[in-house]
Amino acid sequence: MKSLVDRLATLHTLDAEGYRALLECDSDTESHLKERARDIATERFGHGIYVRGLIEISNYCRNNCLYCGLRRDNRNITRYQLSDDEIIDCCAKGYAMGLRTFVLQSGEDNTLSDSRITNLIGRIADIAPKAAITLSLGERSKDSYIALFNAGASRYLLRHEAANRQLYASLHPEEMSWSNRIDCAKSLIAIGYQTGMGMMIGAPGQTTDHLIDDLLLLQQIRPQMVGIGPFIPQADTPLGNHTAGAIGLTLRIIAIVRLMLPDALIPATTALATLDADARNQAILSGANVVMPNLSPTCVRDKYAIYDNKAATATESAEGIASLQQQLNSIGYHINYSRGDFQQYDRL
Repeated sequence: MKSLVDRLATLHTLDAEGYRALLECDSDTESHLKERARDIATERFGHGIYVRGLIEISNYCRNNCLYCGLRRDNRNITRYQLSDDEIIDCCAKGYAMGLRTFVLQSGEDNTLSDSRITNLIGRIADIAPKAAITLSLGERSKDSYIALFNAGASRYLLRHEAANRQLYASLHPEEMSWSNRIDCAKSLIAIGYQTGMGMMIGAPGQTTDHLIDDLLLLQQIRPQMVGIGPFIPQADTPLGNHTAGAIGLTLRIIAIVRLMLPDALIPATTALATLDADARNQAILSGANVVMPNLSPTCVRDKYAIYDNKAATATESAEGIASLQQQLNSIGYHINYSRGDFQQYDRL
């Protein structure tokens, strides 16, 4: 089994049965898997962990996904949308802290027009000229993606959530299309974005076969960024009574993806930190190399309730940068404030 890990570390590809074996491996093999993933991450990136300032600009959403607290039919959520000036203020504060990447994230808010976002991109570039701008605004037209790219956005996060069509359909409303989701991801890559995909671990109905489908899809498309986090229920959704995904399996999959995509940017997600404060460190020791402290105004952080009890304070917040640095130091790592572009590694 350890030889299978070494094969993935060398060739960066396995067949379905190879991935099944790693997903179901014993503890000794898992330890070897994480060790190889950690070694490859440090070979590529050193011991610096990239930080991205996350700004949750709107919790309005046109979609009605069965797992997400931002879903259109949730009447128990207080909706908000940050003004342009509020967003710029968040970026200015983050830039002063040393952050050089900003992630503008929202539900699929129909009022976030191309003209508004392109104007925002220009204003951010004016006050943060060396910063990378990442968008996470959901499914849009190819023309929209092109307009935002031409305006200066260089990265886009669009998790595929489930590579298996049937599982995807069980988590999303009928009007959402698996094919369109994948087409959007492929369009982003073709346009030139550093593109992020990813999935939930432990989603209701998910099986090992479904996870193998996810790994094979990532292996085929080879995105530059991969977000992997456990499913966490949100009480005001149809799936609110299901149990959360397992931290251990999530960490194992992070390690597998690191060996598959050695140059990828893989965050230690807030979802992991929500379930266990030490899980972010464990993700880094399994090959993750990005953290995303929250720059959103404190008054709206609990309103971006995609799942329950989302960690939004301490080391998950921009105000907690010093604490984050201490936590990383405790495992032999440190913050890398550079942009951290794909295949542009700054070993600080």
